[in-house]
Amino acid sequence: MRHKIIYTLLLITISLGAYSQEKVTLSGIINMKTSTETIIGASIFIPGAKISTITNAYGFYSVTLPKGEYTIVISCVGFETIEEHIVLAANTRKNFSMLEKSKNLNEVVIKYNGSANNIRKPEMSVNKLSISTIKKMPAVMGEVDVLRAILQLPGVSTAQEGATGFNVRGGSVDGNLILLDEAVVYNTSHLFGFLSVFNADVIKDLKLYKGGIPANFGGRTSSVLDIYQKEGNNETYHITGGIGAISSRLLAEGPIVKDKSSFVVAGRTSYAHLFMKLADNPNSISFYDLNAKLNFKLNDNNRIFLSGYFGKDKMDFNNFFSNNYGNSFFNLRWNHIFSDKFFSNASFIYSKYDYGLKIKYVGIDWVSDIRNFNFKYDFNHHLSDKLVLNYGVNSIYYKFNPGTIKPIDSTSAINPDQIEKKYAWENALYISAEQTLTDKISLTYGLRYSYFLRLGEQHVNNYANNQAVLFNPELQIYEEGKPTSITYYNKNKKIIDFGNLEPRLAVSYALNNDQSIKASYNRMSQYIHLISNTASVSPLDIWAPSDQYLKPEILDQVALGYFRNFRNGKYALETEAFYKKIQNKADYIDGAELIAQKAIEQVLLNGEARAYGLEVMLKKNTERLTGWLSYTLSKAEQRTPGRNATEPGINNGQWYRANYDKTHNLSLTAAYQLTKKWSFGGIFTYQTGKAATYPIGKYQYQGITIANYGQRNANSLPAYHHLDLSATYTPKPDSKKRWKGEWVFSIYNIYGRNNAASLMFEQNRETGLSEAKQISIFGIVPGVTYNFKF
Repeated sequence: MRHKIIYTLLLITISLGAYSQEKVTLSGIINMKTSTETIIGASIFIPGAKISTITNAYGFYSVTLPKGEYTIVISCVGFETIEEHIVLAANTRKNFSMLEKSKNLNEVVIKYNGSANNIRKPEMSVNKLSISTIKKMPAVMGEVDVLRAILQLPGVSTAQEGATGFNVRGGSVDGNLILLDEAVVYNTSHLFGFLSVFNADVIKDLKLYKGGIPANFGGRTSSVLDIYQKEGNNETYHITGGIGAISSRLLAEGPIVKDKSSFVVAGRTSYAHLFMKLADNPNSISFYDLNAKLNFKLNDNNRIFLSGYFGKDKMDFNNFFSNNYGNSFFNLRWNHIFSDKFFSNASFIYSKYDYGLKIKYVGIDWVSDIRNFNFKYDFNHHLSDKLVLNYGVNSIYYKFNPGTIKPIDSTSAINPDQIEKKYAWENALYISAEQTLTDKISLTYGLRYSYFLRLGEQHVNNYANNQAVLFNPELQIYEEGKPTSITYYNKNKKIIDFGNLEPRLAVSYALNNDQSIKASYNRMSQYIHLISNTASVSPLDIWAPSDQYLKPEILDQVALGYFRNFRNGKYALETEAFYKKIQNKADYIDGAELIAQKAIEQVLLNGEARAYGLEVMLKKNTERLTGWLSYTLSKAEQRTPGRNATEPGINNGQWYRANYDKTHNLSLTAAYQLTKKWSFGGIFTYQTGKAATYPIGKYQYQGITIANYGQRNANSLPAYHHLDLSATYTPKPDSKKRWKGEWVFSIYNIYGRNNAASLMFEQNRETGLSEAKQISIFGIVPGVTYNFKF
């Protein structure tokens, strides 16, 4: 079967190639004039031929057209437009360098997926945020943040204050494929989600795919966040940084060999824990991270990149428990231009995420991690001016460490232990096409085949009737099953495998130059899962591979949208309706224990999930006041029915709200340029409270009052909302000196809303009455930072 699929894909490639016409091809690289940093998503438009394209993730473009004389127009947000007359008599390689726009009060432009160039593209459910857009948003503690910007987009929310990660269209946190320079990032958060691991100084470009996901992405069921780091200035040396009240950052970049190679290194660190010690505060929280990238131009057709990241968070709470976690990766990439129409990128990637937890009153020191070794080879083939092929392969080898357990000290009763490690291998082959059928109709379609293989060395439990979870009819509860036997699989021996075909389709119909209707469908498979007690302020993070009990999740999603630009792009409207359904959505049985759990299948049941909703975004793109209003009306639900007629399942087998269900999600984001010296920003966020389960009664057992809880997630925490403001002061905006500085003043949650991270239900020791206590993470948080560049 697999060989037939590969043969069919190759046959499609060859047959489509036969349609390419003998025309002239113009191709090259587009970069920044001041630094030769390549530009992603620059628009190349040839009015005389009514042909347009954009640069890929590495700044490469290719366009095919008949011989002749043309005017070529190149544009990109934040850069001066280039218009150039060109005579094409043969295949031509031509690079362009774009100059950044100077500050202009009357024309501050923000672009992100609403320009006229994108009206006709079949790409939908995609938001592109330029770093210039992000830097105009209100800063928290004086520092702008990538993840915070994403949370202002429709369909994107966070489960609660202090939660790590983000949720997209009712999907779980582990359903997001987060890539930094193509490497997987497993945890995006610093300081309880207050900041992200993405240092805005070193970020070059990002895209968030919520649906209509291209075939080159896979392995997740919710979204893809694709972020690229800067490559470094290979013309001159620069230093950028900021000094804040809680954290500081510094970036250095410059040429290694001028015009041939460059470097960029950026670091951040916090020092709030030092202030806490001075104030005799027993709590401590800190983080640091480091980004680095090297860029080598071997010749006009070959470039080598080496990039990496290392970050760590450390928390200690009143000597009660401590927590640390961090991401790290290295990526070696090779860009090669085979011809004017044929581009490739090969990547060799190592990623790691580790998580540690010490609970001092128990005496346990517990560490888990996930590592992967990733190879990917992607090809970009411009067959004609109306047809572009993308195809490639991807292979990832996983090593899972569910837990290494040690005693904290000699007084601990904990015995050292190692939960058995797990191994897996995920492979994929894909092909997709971008095709223009007529002036009004454009398509993107493709197919991805994914294959997942669980490997030994490992002992695997066997259960009666293949059921790792048992139902107790007398107590009406689910309990952990007992293995009937154990099978040992030698190293690299197959335990179980899964294969899935994942079709993708998106279509755009342009009503005119300013309006279009778009639709998309995609199927995706997810083979690794985050086992997490998300109700905790410091969630437990264990990644686990699919097996015969924890099945791979399968997503089907459809979306329909209407897009319109007003007044020459000054305003833009985007509306989308979506529906998604996920098979094999796992959920925990009541009372599940996750720490040091050696057989995770004993506390999980497989069910299903669905989400549907409407997203609306209205944007103002130009002049002094810019920003957007986004609103999402949606529903996210799960259902885990019983496995037979005698079992109730979870919540009596009925649909119940997912932990991250948010019925209403409203965000208003604005930036105002008052003068060249002063600019202001504001964000107002409102979300329906997170789903929760409240007690509906209580009973006495051996003199102890025990709460009796109602149906799962039938209640809600109070609504979540806050207003954040910032002001930026640039003392000398027109200075010609190399040193440039600015002051950023910010207030997070200006009216002091105590948003509920969770509610604790307990018995008052003095009165004996039941009471609920709200746990809040952040109140008003002022900040000031001095940013500089020279």
